[in-house]
Amino acid sequence: MTSLFLRDIKLSVRAGGGALIGVLFFMTVVAVVPFAVGPDLNLLSRIGPAILWIGALLASLLGLDRLFQAEREDGSLDLMLMQEAPLVLTVLVKCLAHWTASGLPLVIAAPLLGLFMNMSEVAIGATMLTLLVGTPAITFIGAVGAAVAVTLPRGGLLVSILVLPLAIPVLIFGVSAAYAAVEDPAPFLPPLLILIAITLFFAVIGPLAAALALRSASD
Repeated sequence: MTSLFLRDIKLSVRAGGGALIGVLFFMTVVAVVPFAVGPDLNLLSRIGPAILWIGALLASLLGLDRLFQAEREDGSLDLMLMQEAPLVLTVLVKCLAHWTASGLPLVIAAPLLGLFMNMSEVAIGATMLTLLVGTPAITFIGAVGAAVAVTLPRGGLLVSILVLPLAIPVLIFGVSAAYAAVEDPAPFLPPLLILIAITLFFAVIGPLAAALALRSASD
């Protein structure tokens, strides 16, 4: 499993620079917003957490269709299906590797983009924390879509369509927790705990559903 984890990280970094493309797309989405809403710094600071979350959500969708596509093309997916190790564990490791290479750089880039949006230190820290605990859920949800579309030659759009509706709760509670950190009446801990619960829920359901979809596709 460790070898598979390191292998997937190397492939995701080499194949088109997945981590760099995601960060650049994240920066592009955030950089375009001030041109649309104007140079109002107070407005930018208020909508900053939401914009960072939307940008991270869209950037997380990049490369999800390639989560199992390379293994499907070179035949190693059949070996994963026949190996003694549980397929659910293999899918879980692949999801963790994908998030490490694609999702973690978004979390690291969030403070810089938060300064660009004139966000306070508390808002930047809260947004970074919510992204850290929330973006893995997007990867686990995306694994199911990638497994369903693994047999399609161009399943990228289908994966995005399947993932976006299921990722809406992650977006809602992530933004709610970030706003609660800077608004005194609103409690910060409840939406954060719900966000963690959503991530843990999809950490169990996502690999299991993806493994079932992969076995169904192989049949």
